[in-house]
Amino acid sequence: MKKRFISLFFCFSVLTSIIIFKPNNTVKAQSGSAEIVIELNTNRILKEHNIHKKMYMASLTKIATAIVIIENCNINDSVLVGKETVGVEGSSIYLEEGERLTVKELLYGLMLRSGNDCAETLAVFCSKSIDKFATLMNNFAKKIGANNTNFVNPHGLHNDNHYTTAYDLALISSYAMKNDVFREIVGTKTVKISHTNRDFDRVLVNKNKMLSGFDGANGIKTGYTKKAGRCLVSSAKRGDLELVSVVLNCGPMFERSKELLNDCFNKYNNYKIVESDFIIDFIKVNGKDEEVGISINKDIILPLTELEYQNLKIEYDYPKTVNSPVKNNQEIGKIAIYTQNNLIFEEKIYTINIVD
Repeated sequence: MKKRFISLFFCFSVLTSIIIFKPNNTVKAQSGSAEIVIELNTNRILKEHNIHKKMYMASLTKIATAIVIIENCNINDSVLVGKETVGVEGSSIYLEEGERLTVKELLYGLMLRSGNDCAETLAVFCSKSIDKFATLMNNFAKKIGANNTNFVNPHGLHNDNHYTTAYDLALISSYAMKNDVFREIVGTKTVKISHTNRDFDRVLVNKNKMLSGFDGANGIKTGYTKKAGRCLVSSAKRGDLELVSVVLNCGPMFERSKELLNDCFNKYNNYKIVESDFIIDFIKVNGKDEEVGISINKDIILPLTELEYQNLKIEYDYPKTVNSPVKNNQEIGKIAIYTQNNLIFEEKIYTINIVD
């Protein structure tokens, strides 16, 4: 394999692959809490504390519920509220048996007011039962790499076997925020939805104080039970940098989230490292008098501190030759990016511009 090692001191857009990076530093945190900040597009970890500790997550569960519903249901479908999902304990929008609301309206009730009745109504509509919907949620979690999470219900009411980690919640939230419908809902401050058994609409006001109290905030969800404590997932965007923070079992959850996010916005900037149309090299095709170009298939943009950027190095690893026949977008090697001798990113290299 051929390797090239390059130091970068220049700016080169945004990578959307789901990859978690090694953390740069930690910050002070409450005893027994867990917290994390990631950059949304790369999922690079910028802050961390107890990120792999299994914790209860209360209504932060509904982040997964919402994205699973969005991906598996038509948001414009009409849902009949059944007797079995009325009167669920805890937070509620007070659904009544026989009402009809759209999936999207129920999602607003789920995410703005944390309606446990909305959660069960959506789960039953989607999967016919709570247990089957929990299986769907767990399959989703494993698919995106949230391997230390287990769901038994769609709302987060306490169950000893219902848990997650700060790391997993960051993954789930980052994934969900890439969906336009989810992003629209969690960024909504106030909305009117149907109340079909009454002669007036419901007016829902978002419980997430970050939306009106933090510069750039655009989501996501609050949560609380006695055993989970106060929990919050926040997202915010300033310029081209978008962050997701998670705090679990944190009393001053809004204050702590603001502190974490402000610190990262102050320290990090996005830098374009390699452009997708940059031809890395040409390599010879064995047995033929021809060469093929190689490149990555997407721009690489990374959140970096100024010091990290000044110490950035890139290593390309690919063969000197390739056997015929060669196909377009054939995986041929990888690119590894280091800062201060720490590997922070890897991506595949592909063949390009092959004429069949």
